[in-house]
Amino acid sequence: MDISKILDPQAVKVVGKMTSKKRLFQDLGEIAASVYGLTLNDTVDALQERESLGPTGVGHGVALPHARIEGLDRVVGTFLRLESPMDFDAVDRQPVDLVFALFAPAESGVDHLKALALVSRTMRNSDICAKLRANIEPATLHAILTEGPATKAA
Repeated sequence: MDISKILDPQAVKVVGKMTSKKRLFQDLGEIAASVYGLTLNDTVDALQERESLGPTGVGHGVALPHARIEGLDRVVGTFLRLESPMDFDAVDRQPVDLVFALFAPAESGVDHLKALALVSRTMRNSDICAKLRANIEPATLHAILTEGPATKAA
């Protein structure tokens, strides 16, 4: 599995100031609906439900919201680079500016976990995060996320 199989180039966006997690989840849901044909309300509800179990801000300005979605046939992702970092209740209490959301089939098991591990490993790479923060073109961001050794999983 690699990120290029999960992340469509059209699912990568740069956004300005985000006012709340709810608004962020709405934007992620709109992208997922537009690019992957997911249902907006179901997607937003699933993200909020998962977040209610515990924050998905993993530290160092990165959040990895994820949810299982009925009717989805494979793991897909969306990526947002926020121009203004936002509070996300991250484990290190730092604001978040890089958000990689994953959506998995409701019945997926190991594929969901592999994808989450792959994205987590990629987003823990400080060089990749620095490159993501230094660019604002979605095509460049997609290229950064889908290249390199950290983007492959067993």
